[in-house]
Amino acid sequence: MSDVFHFKQFQVAQQGAAMKVGTDSVLLGAWAPLPESPGQLLDVGSGNGLLGLMLAQRCPSGDIEAVEVDPGAYVCCVENFEASPWADRLFCYHCSWEEFVAESAGPYDMIISNPPFHPEQVSSHEPARERARREASLPFNSLLEGVDRLLAEQGLFSVVVPFASEADFTKLAAALGLYPQKVLRVRGRAGAPVKRSLMAFGRMQVRHIPGELVIEEARHLYTDDYKNLTRDFYLKM
Repeated sequence: MSDVFHFKQFQVAQQGAAMKVGTDSVLLGAWAPLPESPGQLLDVGSGNGLLGLMLAQRCPSGDIEAVEVDPGAYVCCVENFEASPWADRLFCYHCSWEEFVAESAGPYDMIISNPPFHPEQVSSHEPARERARREASLPFNSLLEGVDRLLAEQGLFSVVVPFASEADFTKLAAALGLYPQKVLRVRGRAGAPVKRSLMAFGRMQVRHIPGELVIEEARHLYTDDYKNLTRDFYLKM
């Protein structure tokens, strides 16, 4: 099996990255609302670089930075950035989130993250994959504190979390003056439990009505909503 995932305008080589291309990141990268005039954008925990590449495709201007602590994923991300049509606008830093926040001047008009959120022990026997999946490697409170420090006054922060964590994440964010602007809850199929919450935060308190997305009608039979959201990226949508 090829370790390269092909999208319409770019490709993602995955060798060296613990976490491969997944539905969570594709949904977040396609859905995340963009600021009106994006100048500086940041992907926290870039992995193979997918979110940065999706933002580069969606934003005709603006510089996209990424931060990744795992050395294998960092190398993978840099190679994918350099091989893309937007290499001149993409840059990845190799350091921890805490180090990046301490060193970065900011501010960023948009911050995006698909953070690790599996608190349970992961029996993959792959230490890098386990670190990438465990919430302890980037706790929600640490993520949010850094976002609060680096996000521009009118900036947007978009994230995907388990639906079971939505309320707690929202509460942590509100304590820092970050409030939901837009929310999309995701089910695998109609009638199935909601599994994920895509959320966009800003510094203004606004009224919002959470939306809902169902991915499949049946196995490999995707809903129109899912196809419409991802058609600019997936080859076969």
